[in-house]
Amino acid sequence: MKKVCIIGSGSWGSALAIHAAKMGHEVKIWSFSEEERDLINKEHKCKFLPMATMPENIVCTTDIGEAVKESDMILHVTPSKFTRETLKKYKMYVENQPIILCSKGFEASTLYTLNEVVHEELPNAKIGVFTGPSHAEEVSLGIPTAIVIASQSLDVQYLVQDTFMNENLRIYTSSDVKGAELGGALKNIIAFCAGIIAELNMGDNTFAALITRGLTEISRLGVALGGNHNTFYGLSGLGDLIVTCLSEHSRNRKAGRCIGRGLTIEETKKEVGMTIESIDNIEVAYKLAQKYNIEMPIVNTVYDVLYNGLKPKEAVTLLMTRDKKCE
Repeated sequence: MKKVCIIGSGSWGSALAIHAAKMGHEVKIWSFSEEERDLINKEHKCKFLPMATMPENIVCTTDIGEAVKESDMILHVTPSKFTRETLKKYKMYVENQPIILCSKGFEASTLYTLNEVVHEELPNAKIGVFTGPSHAEEVSLGIPTAIVIASQSLDVQYLVQDTFMNENLRIYTSSDVKGAELGGALKNIIAFCAGIIAELNMGDNTFAALITRGLTEISRLGVALGGNHNTFYGLSGLGDLIVTCLSEHSRNRKAGRCIGRGLTIEETKKEVGMTIESIDNIEVAYKLAQKYNIEMPIVNTVYDVLYNGLKPKEAVTLLMTRDKKCE
């Protein structure tokens, strides 16, 4: 059995903690919130996962050093924008244990992927990316799920696979860290767009077009940034895209619905009540597309919806009336 440290007590961190604890591992969660710590320790509940119960072999602490010390691995599950800030708080406690990134997004100020952020702060760290179509609500209840651990280190791949894989969670390995990261981060943008078209009462044809052409844009940018083309058609790309675009569990889709009915960005954040990676990711993807001269009409159009006052219905018309193309 392993000692698993989880940095972050949100829905996904708590779901992974529940899964690991049920497999018999010793789990410590770090939370910045005393309220969340007490809820987990005293009532064995996570406020973001009301249907789930936290096993008693999970301990939550607000002392980040206590969480990290003597662990066999660190699962980093904070919102992307807090990755560097949080890493700085615990990097002095990291010894040989790998850092497994479970968040999906970018650092907006540098346009870095999270793997690049960790590598800059801890150049010698062993890093993995744990990603794929995996709603926290379902993983916490043991609903069968398949995801990917991507790492340049075979030892890290096998450690995560051996630690977490069971009849409810099937884990595949990959060496394409960049592709796995980008698939997970960029699909949030398309899910946000899916929420907009759902709010506009468009049909299955529209969803199919969005997912298919959205995947084309994701793979274009992903390959330009160093990912493997095939990765974007696997679990961490297409798989994650499907589950996030079509499910009401998706906070990114929910955020798109809010924008689709006319709410502002701030009103949307308040209504969703949890981190919305897609809003930050849209700005980053827009800048990356400009930097690398990648054609991304969906990203460019939703950027205009968020930041330049373009109406959602007008955005759909603009996309549908672009110049003729060959697929």
